[in-house]
Amino acid sequence: MDIDLIFKIAGTGIIVAVLSIVLKKAERDEQAMMTVLAGLIVVLMLVIDQIRELFDTVKAVFGL
Repeated sequence: MDIDLIFKIAGTGIIVAVLSIVLKKAERDEQAMMTVLAGLIVVLMLVIDQIRELFDTVKAVFGL
């Protein structure tokens, strides 16, 4: 796993957390929830290749 991927995930998490806090303080709870969901989708898009590679490795190990 590349260290850049970890930094991208951490950066996305920090940005989403700050935006969520600011929006909740401004009583924009719905937008805060949408921001969190958008951040989750971005992170999932970042790690989807790693998940695919993991499943390929598991298939190769067990001969499936």
